[in-house]
Amino acid sequence: MGRLILRDLRRALGGSALLPLLFFLLVAALVPFAVGPDAKLLARVGPGLLWVAALTAALLPVERLVEPDRAAGVLDQLALSGLKMEEVALARIIAHWLSFGPPLLVAAVPGSVLLGLPAEAITRTLVTLAVGTPGLAALAVAVASLTSGLRQSSALGSLLLLPLAIPLLIFAASAAGDPKAGALQLEAAVSLFLLVGAPFVAGAAMRAART
Repeated sequence: MGRLILRDLRRALGGSALLPLLFFLLVAALVPFAVGPDAKLLARVGPGLLWVAALTAALLPVERLVEPDRAAGVLDQLALSGLKMEEVALARIIAHWLSFGPPLLVAAVPGSVLLGLPAEAITRTLVTLAVGTPGLAALAVAVASLTSGLRQSSALGSLLLLPLAIPLLIFAASAAGDPKAGALQLEAAVSLFLLVGAPFVAGAAMRAART
């Protein structure tokens, strides 16, 4: 399992890992041009906009998470080595989060500054990203597995991931705006639910994609 995580992490970092981060920062930089220079408005909507940017950035690597290994027969080799597809999916979720989550937290700091968020709002937004990105990574791997081998898998992945991520987006944006509403606990519950369920969904989808 550990070697599989390291292998997936090296492949993710050696590929296009910077693209989602650059996309995230680009969206954060463009928002003031669209909304206007109103500092109070930007501070009020900024956390939610950062979460929308994070969600759309999470769409970029979905096509590369499972399909290349399925097409190259890597999933067959892992199955022949005795690994369950659920273990492969869990390793992929961990590796994907390590290549996506912590760098996104770092990129969120300059993104928050570009939106003019106060220090307290920046801290709350970083906490919600730390809580929500593991669930977002699990959802991305599950969707990548479900669409693996299908035509136009990239578009299908976007259509599946965005609606399924809505609860996470709602609670995260609410928690970033009002820490007393209990939304952070609900966001953590949704993220944990995705983390627990995604390996089983992704594992079953990987087995189906191999046949």
